[in-house]
Amino acid sequence: MLSFQRVLLAITFASSVILAAPLQKRVPQWADTDSATIHPGVNTNTAGSCTANFVFYNSNNEVFIGQAAHCSGTGEATSTDGCDSGSMPEGTPVTITGASQPGILAYNSWIRMQAAGGRNTYDESTCAFNDFALVKIHPDDHAKVNPSIPKFGGPSGIRTTDVATGEPIYAFTNSILRQGIPLLQPKYGIQRAQSGDGWSHEVIGQFDIPGDSGSGAIDRDGNAVGVLSTLEFLPVPTENGFADFARAFNFLRTQDDFSDIELALGTESFSFALPIPK
Repeated sequence: MLSFQRVLLAITFASSVILAAPLQKRVPQWADTDSATIHPGVNTNTAGSCTANFVFYNSNNEVFIGQAAHCSGTGEATSTDGCDSGSMPEGTPVTITGASQPGILAYNSWIRMQAAGGRNTYDESTCAFNDFALVKIHPDDHAKVNPSIPKFGGPSGIRTTDVATGEPIYAFTNSILRQGIPLLQPKYGIQRAQSGDGWSHEVIGQFDIPGDSGSGAIDRDGNAVGVLSTLEFLPVPTENGFADFARAFNFLRTQDDFSDIELALGTESFSFALPIPK
């Protein structure tokens, strides 16, 4: 028979386990897709116009939308190395199409890498291809947000395995130069190679243009794959470089103030809006 002391100890231990259980992050109440004015693919303007990729949230009921780090860059268009390229500071106001209030540049991978030592801390591939930033959406605009990707639905999750040559890659691009023409927004391409120690996806066939930077790429299952980082013309015309999303997201979560950040999954299921190769 158990003694009274042992029973009391067991109850106390069980209670402590229950109290110590981590709280689950509450998924925000998203706007309907038909009424949402803030979603993947809207334009953001920091140092120039870019295209937002995905939506994010944390346990503090904060909501963010992603863009490329270079969208706040202060150097030339060729200044794309995150360990030495300049950027407007975190805290800079960011215009978000569809929002009533400016957002705030809350995180920039370039700024964080340089603050942590740049090349003294990170390898060449991380410096060259870690091109990701978050814009915090003003609370007044939270009710206008939906995380679904227009035309495609999703994202369904995060691609954590390498992408093979020839795999289809989808993206929703929205440069202001496209003037909002729906036919020009959804894109389909094929991965030619994954380079830079897995940090960069070289995708052909999407015909991206300035202002599409930051667009989110997804695979054939709707998983987030990349963030449009560079427009390339060599060695293959129409080739674009996407920063690997899983690596950029994992780097983000190493930052103390973003350790609990979550990718918001689409409220609409991913579906193939364009044909894929047999």
